[in-house]
Amino acid sequence: MNLLSELKHNQIARVKKLDESCQGFERFRLLDLGVVPGTEIRLALENPLNDPIGYWIRGAVIALRKKQSDKIFVEIIDE
Repeated sequence: MNLLSELKHNQIARVKKLDESCQGFERFRLLDLGVVPGTEIRLALENPLNDPIGYWIRGAVIALRKKQSDKIFVEIIDE
């Protein structure tokens, strides 16, 4: 398994799980945004400073900070 923050351009990943340290409001926010096991995610917008990064999630571009994307475990399914 990889971290979402390691996703590269043109890769598609599927969410496997959220880290155990992701609790409370942060966990609920990610779940509300559609970051649930089985969801496909791909890199949409890169930031020159690498924080935040835009990801395509369920038809919308969602910006996540690196500390958030470090808590999302994914499986790369397409390069």
